[in-house]
Amino acid sequence: MNDVDAADPTYAAKVGSRLRAIRKQKGLSLQDVEASSQQEFKASVLGAYERGERAISVPRLARLARFYHVPVDQLLPHEAEDEVIDLDRPTSESRTADGDGGITIDLVKLEALQNEESTLLGRYLGMIQVQRGDFNGRVLTVRRDDLRAIACLLELTPDTAKRRLEDLGLRLPR
Repeated sequence: MNDVDAADPTYAAKVGSRLRAIRKQKGLSLQDVEASSQQEFKASVLGAYERGERAISVPRLARLARFYHVPVDQLLPHEAEDEVIDLDRPTSESRTADGDGGITIDLVKLEALQNEESTLLGRYLGMIQVQRGDFNGRVLTVRRDDLRAIACLLELTPDTAKRRLEDLGLRLPR
């Protein structure tokens, strides 16, 4: 295992790149974050973190992760990462072509639902988001295999699961 010196300017720049990528994926400007966080995260300070000019403390990083609704480890660079991952560019793993049996799910509506079914679905979709590094938080497109797993979780057939997601208002047109 490789020890990383968190005070290393190169590491701070990598953390900053991750912070910027997540913020942009959420569709937020520095000013949006400042306003939405009731000034907890000042635009100028967040910008300094993102440029690697200032180190972020662990408690503050945890608060920022909660603000962005992402796991803390997603704000840190990965050991195997030689270059910054562009979270806005879909990977081949997350791409879904029309007609492949995948569907797009409205994560905002899912979060508003308060039942056992939505909790189970939310946990599964959260796992997919972590695997893909996809934290836009608004929609998630799942592949045919993911839909089969969702159907299994809901104890339905894939076609019935699609209809159930429509009935719940979670399935978006593609």
